[in-house]
Amino acid sequence: MRPHDLPPAPGVTLTDRGAEVCVYAGHASAVWVCLFDADDTDGSSERRVELTEHMHGWWWTHLDGVRAGQRYGFRVDGPWEPWTGQRHNPAKLLLDPYAKAVAGGVDWSPAVYGHVVDEALSGDDEVRSGTDSAAHVPRAVVLDDRFDWGADERPRHRLTDSLIYEVHVRNATKLHPEVPERLRGTYAGLAHPAHIAHLRRLGVTAVELLPVHTFTSEPALARRGLANHWGYNTLGFFAPHAAYAAANDPQEVLQEFKGMVRLLHEAGIEVILDVVYNHTCEQGRDGATLSWRGLDNRAYYRLDDRGRDIDVTGCGNTLDLRHPLVCRMVLDSLRYWVTECHVDGFRFDLAVALGRGQGDDFDPNHPFLVALRTDPVLTQVKLIAEPWDVGIHGWRTGQFPPPFSEWNDRFRDGARTFWLSGPAAEAAGHPGPGVQDLATRLA
Repeated sequence: MRPHDLPPAPGVTLTDRGAEVCVYAGHASAVWVCLFDADDTDGSSERRVELTEHMHGWWWTHLDGVRAGQRYGFRVDGPWEPWTGQRHNPAKLLLDPYAKAVAGGVDWSPAVYGHVVDEALSGDDEVRSGTDSAAHVPRAVVLDDRFDWGADERPRHRLTDSLIYEVHVRNATKLHPEVPERLRGTYAGLAHPAHIAHLRRLGVTAVELLPVHTFTSEPALARRGLANHWGYNTLGFFAPHAAYAAANDPQEVLQEFKGMVRLLHEAGIEVILDVVYNHTCEQGRDGATLSWRGLDNRAYYRLDDRGRDIDVTGCGNTLDLRHPLVCRMVLDSLRYWVTECHVDGFRFDLAVALGRGQGDDFDPNHPFLVALRTDPVLTQVKLIAEPWDVGIHGWRTGQFPPPFSEWNDRFRDGARTFWLSGPAAEAAGHPGPGVQDLATRLA
């Protein structure tokens, strides 16, 4: 039995009587979990339950009768002091950072901003908005994690024998004539026998999936009628992106993702995820309040002494892995994808941002990197760093500690120039690059 002075696991954990709910909001004065009917899109069915237990920044309670399929979110009250980084606003419905499924999307209207903005989404970020956001934001969904993995085994290919194929879930099969139309561009399509046969003909030993964590489009794109195609704009670190599934039910989306992994493993193909833990979709302090910003902006994001974002990602914010809570969230997410979804490794986007220490310099012995390298679960899978970010002294190729592998941009560019743009230049009568640079990269 859990001691009464320790919080339960973050997120929602099903019990015999219902569910335990727990969330971190370290500077809050009050926290509510908000329950919604499955078919409610305007927030009219909202039922608020105050989280009465709190310690060390965690807030929790037990909800009798809650079952898989329940839609929910959080509301948090506390100081509104943008100049110190505190931006609580109980008018904003917040997504659970540990949500295993997300239903619905973001409607980029003024309501999703914690501060007052006009129809162009511009305004004074120090004036708190009183407009309720429930009708404009997605809901977290309670899931049952059970899945029949059968005799699933990881292929465990040596890196020296690996051919890793970077692939976009939607693009891979969207036009594939041998994949049934309803499965094209989905997790199920990626694992269809026709596509697996294609991968095997290529000699692929691992697919590296471009981001499949739940993501949303940036407001500038949405207002132009465009969408974020590539997925580097995370809204949830534990939930597979629902739009990539042939299934519509949140529980079935997770089942489909797991089924894809199982079928790829049966074909001897590993699954590596391209993961974006360096920033979130909330952008800078003038961005939206969808989850982390409203829960505890000062804990989740790297800020200066005036509450402004220190951005080394080029996306408006940087997750602050110096904070134990944020470090734990990322480690919990990684372990979830390995233990519950059986993935075989990760490629870390802008990995230098994850290892910037107290002085903002890159530290190969950063607590997060040490935790990752010593974790009994995560040390058993492939870890690949994109060894740069856009901050000062951000190019760190060759400086990540074992067991990290690294994507080498200069090898990539040299090889591509030799095989593609070089021959094209020579065919047009211009001098090519020769072999000198390629020889240097191979050496």
